[in-house]
Amino acid sequence: MSNVTAASWLAKSLAARGIDHVFFIDAILRRSLVEMEHEGIRRVLVHSEKAAAYMADGYARVRGAPGICFSQAVGAANLAAGMQDAYLAQAPVLAFTGRKVSKYRHRNAYQEVDHPAMFRAVTKTSVDVDDAADLPRLLAHAWRTAISGTPGPVHLDVLGHMGEVLEAGTVVAKVAAGLPTSTLPLHRELAEEAEIEAALARLREAPRVAIVAGTGAMQSGAGDEIRRLAEVLQAPVGTSLGARGIIATDHPLSIGTVGSYSAPPTNQIVAGADVVFFIGCRTGDQVTLDWRIPDLATPVVHLDVDPVEIGRSYPDTIGICGDPKRNLARLLELVGNIPARDGVYAEEAAEAMAEWRRGFAERAGDEGGAIRVEAIMSAITEALPETGIIVADTGFSSIWSCTGIELNGGGQTYLRAAGSLGWSFPAALGAQCAAPDRRVVCFTGDGGLYYHLTELETARRYGIPLVLVVNNNSGFGQSIENIRTVQGDTPGTPEELGLFGPLDFSKIAQEFGIEGHRIEKHADLRPALEAALAGNQPVVLDVVTDIGPRAPVHWKPKSESRT
Repeated sequence: MSNVTAASWLAKSLAARGIDHVFFIDAILRRSLVEMEHEGIRRVLVHSEKAAAYMADGYARVRGAPGICFSQAVGAANLAAGMQDAYLAQAPVLAFTGRKVSKYRHRNAYQEVDHPAMFRAVTKTSVDVDDAADLPRLLAHAWRTAISGTPGPVHLDVLGHMGEVLEAGTVVAKVAAGLPTSTLPLHRELAEEAEIEAALARLREAPRVAIVAGTGAMQSGAGDEIRRLAEVLQAPVGTSLGARGIIATDHPLSIGTVGSYSAPPTNQIVAGADVVFFIGCRTGDQVTLDWRIPDLATPVVHLDVDPVEIGRSYPDTIGICGDPKRNLARLLELVGNIPARDGVYAEEAAEAMAEWRRGFAERAGDEGGAIRVEAIMSAITEALPETGIIVADTGFSSIWSCTGIELNGGGQTYLRAAGSLGWSFPAALGAQCAAPDRRVVCFTGDGGLYYHLTELETARRYGIPLVLVVNNNSGFGQSIENIRTVQGDTPGTPEELGLFGPLDFSKIAQEFGIEGHRIEKHADLRPALEAALAGNQPVVLDVVTDIGPRAPVHWKPKSESRT
């Protein structure tokens, strides 16, 4: 048993559980941060609370363990805003904020607002930590909550404007007492045999089965089981953005992301299924294209760790409640002999995807005019190392990357924003901190990069060697055509609503002390990317593109959704 300050206990406990980076903006838990240096934890000082949250998010998604971020009391609102993406993407982040002592409450204390209320919508729970003696118990509770069931962020509000009151208290407990030693998932529940058998009966009877895998399947590490089951069922495999690359994207049964961020053939393939098997995948509007892919009348099998998700959107659902990897393994044991599949559905899907890829490759090779975004995607596919990590922003950055970057289904990882524009650059820094032996490529538009451009200084100061690829089209590419459509023939200047710049980000990078290159010719793109990945310092590649070309547009059925 230890008898130490809370600051010392916290630092030793995080180190004992393999946490080697924390992300913060001053002034918070200063004594703990001093103690963390003694334990070999790198303290990453950033330039905004949201950036700290996003870095912790990227770290958590790569490690499968909690990412840690801190903010003093006045920064709590900014830190809470940064939790939205982690919450939507099911990432386990622990967010610490300071809170003034009780005699200041309800007295209009300077810079003080109700913290739990701000975090309630974007965390699994908010925990008050008022006494150092309770820190081991409450930290263990927060940690378990973050990585159990459907993972997600947890907020800890600690006593003291900067957490200084809690830090000074005494802890009498073993280092890391109660903190789980495992990464995601914390538990691997096996469903009732009857659930698995009922689901298997539906899958056996359907001649055309499509699989849609989601974030939960990726967090469970169920890629091999999904591939094996797909081959048995001759079932095309689509994914949400959170499971992109769960099997090799060039596998004959891989059909890419489904829903509103999809290549055109993908939705058609899933719409043609007799049964759709959702695996660790929430059935929200994006992955189902507003519940049209598949149609709400389609029979569904749904495997998920959270029973609330099963049948949430599709009334004709047979559910399997439990861990995706473990339950798929059991399903494969039981699958036995199934009626022979004629293979036509799978063959049609493979040919449709092959045709799409051929067209994409032709566009990528077109060297006339401005650099095409397809060319950027192809260059990343070709240059990304076998264990590389690609981090993409939301909007067009996600659509381009999830349809155009191919992944090996093994060592490579795809992370994307769950909706917060500007997330990708800080998240990529966190991902690189989590995996120093892997190479990280961040793909963002100029509109997204402006949010956290100052973190270039953070990358330089800590020598975080990611490669930042900027699709620089001097505007919000996803927005401008829609803005012009709304403007119509009405007199005015719609460009004011969606265009900005131009700016040379390579020069900005150089001003921050980072290597930067402006790419204006197709032939210079891949050599520059390969050279950047061969180095060990941060590099910015400012790729000049045109704002006109549209990202791939999903296919949708003519009938309206029946929501």
